Amino acid sequence: MPLDKKLSEANLPPCQVGLVFALALEGGAFEDKLAGKISVRGSHFTAWQGGLNGHSIVVIHAGVGQINAAAATTALILGHKPKWVISAGLAGGLHPALKRGDIVMPDSILGEDGRRLSIDLQISPQQKSANPGLHVGPLLTIDRVAFKRTEKHELGNKHSAIAVDMETLAVAEVCRREKQRFLAVRIISDAVDEELPPDVERLLTRTTWARRIGAAAGTIVRRPATVKDLWRFRETALTCSKKLAGFLEGVIAQLADS
Repeated sequence: MPLDKKLSEANLPPCQVGLVFALALEGGAFEDKLAGKISVRGSHFTAWQGGLNGHSIVVIHAGVGQINAAAATTALILGHKPKWVISAGLAGGLHPALKRGDIVMPDSILGEDGRRLSIDLQISPQQKSANPGLHVGPLLTIDRVAFKRTEKHELGNKHSAIAVDMETLAVAEVCRREKQRFLAVRIISDAVDEELPPDVERLLTRTTWARRIGAAAGTIVRRPATVKDLWRFRETALTCSKKLAGFLEGVIAQLADS
């Protein structure tokens, strides 16, 4: 994907860690931690660069889905050349052991078509005991929102995955192609037995805020209870975003030290 000159030629400090979020709702709390934050516009994406405890960080909002994630990751790597790329954001639980607000660091990324990418992830027993809500295991990437508890149980049983999202496999595949060091960090927004309101998918997959507002408005007219559902989802997402931001800060410190 061609890059805007402002992105490829910007006089910016070397990037140590680049983070790919689908939506600002997921990455906003982390971005708030960045000092001296500036925006760098590319052809299709806006990247935010700033400092975090002396480290140069870039955050990019890809949009929902694997096509957007792959394009944004390519732009991030070519434009900023980070030492590490992290796929971050919300995920749905596929295993009963995972609760809302738990953190997932996948040791492999799966696709519904059988693709599997392994991650060389080393988590010490001390790190796991210090983070009781931290889980390591396979993460499944699919092309839709899994909002029904029946589907989540089926996906978990079929693929032996502990969580599901819509972007990480695409990010991982670009990083493998570009020989880029990669990690994924996801936070559970809905446990396996919790159902998301079906209107969330319609809201998330709109490409612009105007379309999202239009989608929500139409839904509210048809089903007034949607207001409560969507507001509850937003509050959950914001709470998870704040917790994820704190965990990512610790992960980045460890990557920089290594």
